[in-house]
Amino acid sequence: MDNRMTVLEGIISDIGAILYQKWWNALPVDEQTEEKSQALSKNAGETTFWIIQEFMNRFNSEAEKLKSIDDPEQV
Repeated sequence: MDNRMTVLEGIISDIGAILYQKWWNALPVDEQTEEKSQALSKNAGETTFWIIQEFMNRFNSEAEKLKSIDDPEQV
């Protein structure tokens, strides 16, 4: 089985890690526990995936609208 990441998976992973670190650094030191770290990591990954998916859906929707403006026969 091929274990290589796609470009999109790599981007999601990188941004998720950045988001996790931002949230982790915002926690007071006395609240930084292993449980919170795991929860933040999971949430950062899920949030990043959702945001990128929403962006792509909206971007593609707007691109389709522009195509129909450029090609009146598709309306």
